[in-house]
Amino acid sequence: MASLTEDETNETPLLWLSLGEQLNALLSASRAVATEMAASFDADLQPAAYHIIQWLHAYGPAQASHVADGLAMDRSATSRLVRQLKQAGIVESRPDPADKRGVILSLTDQGAAKMRAAIKYKGEVFHRRIDGWSEADLRLFTALLRRFNSGKAN
Repeated sequence: MASLTEDETNETPLLWLSLGEQLNALLSASRAVATEMAASFDADLQPAAYHIIQWLHAYGPAQASHVADGLAMDRSATSRLVRQLKQAGIVESRPDPADKRGVILSLTDQGAAKMRAAIKYKGEVFHRRIDGWSEADLRLFTALLRRFNSGKAN
């Protein structure tokens, strides 16, 4: 491990605090957008239901248990949210041909159309935040996020 200079030693706790603040701001902004997106599907829809919609859009039709596992969500909560999504006409279910006791969930045409609109809107929100950034800044930001998300030091 490389030794820290005196300045690095004194600055490091403040930098960690600042990083934590910025990560919290990012997560809060992400939750706010998820809440807004859920409401764009149905005013009574809980934000967690939006994560189910996103998952089905990204991975396609699946058993509810796979969706719950993929989202690290309680299966009973997933079932409750899926019922709401079905009532809203966003998700549909059909018998699982591989397991007659199970069902396969998928987005309805209406759900898929709303998801495409949500993706477009989120892209616009994202673009407004980085509009005017240089290519060098975008490359650096992307590389640092990739590094952070990978959990690797380099």
